[in-house]
Amino acid sequence: MRVIVNVPICPLMLRPACPGERVDEALFGMAAEVLDAPCPGWFRVRTHYGYTGYAEGRHLLFGEDCAESWLRLPKAVITKALCDVLSAPAVESWPLVSLTRGALVSPQGAPDGKGWQRIFLPDGRTGYTKRSFLGPYYDTPPRFGESALRAAIVETAIGYLGTHYRWGGKTPMGIDCSGLASMAYLLNGVVIWRDAKLKEGYPLHPIPPESVKPADLLFFPGHVAIYLGDGRYLHSTAKDGSDGVVVNSLDPSHPDYRPDLPEKLTAAGSIF
Repeated sequence: MRVIVNVPICPLMLRPACPGERVDEALFGMAAEVLDAPCPGWFRVRTHYGYTGYAEGRHLLFGEDCAESWLRLPKAVITKALCDVLSAPAVESWPLVSLTRGALVSPQGAPDGKGWQRIFLPDGRTGYTKRSFLGPYYDTPPRFGESALRAAIVETAIGYLGTHYRWGGKTPMGIDCSGLASMAYLLNGVVIWRDAKLKEGYPLHPIPPESVKPADLLFFPGHVAIYLGDGRYLHSTAKDGSDGVVVNSLDPSHPDYRPDLPEKLTAAGSIF
């Protein structure tokens, strides 16, 4: 059975209990498949990118017809860090829901002369937001050339710079290392594995670390970073003094050099 996420952020838990350990977050408008229901109010789900976790039923929309209707609609993705969906096309109107980057909505028609875009939500409500807050939704990789796709992935990743570290997070409200890497790719139509490792069945393949280019990934024990070029990399780290998304360098002479990571570099990966 397919379900649709109907809250801004749906925590996916390691076990069917809250509080507990969050392993991922499914975002508003995303589809998932229910695998089983281990206890009242909880469902084990698999996301469209293959990750599994336990979600509370109150965060999901049930019904195959509902899911099918939503999946058929055209989509746009929220690109602003935080975006209010308003009840009317006016800034003073009431917010129906506040969404984070990565959430999915369905634009209806063209924006008006002031840039207000009417949008449809999975639960049937209609709201409004600015068209400039929306970006294209890619369910397959866009037909960019390699250089353009690399640049788009890097630009997307840099948009999370300064976000605080959150274990299992993947939004500007808090993000971990693999959440950052996976969202930088997902928002550009490429599905990679959500954890900090290479996994068969996904397009990321190992490459020699010395041949990395911008948008390739660097892997360390339990950690992943996005290579920016010129020896610099972007990552979300819980290290004291960083506590979120920062840029560091592989170059010992650079002021942003972090000595504990380069010596632990275990692999590099690329989709190209």
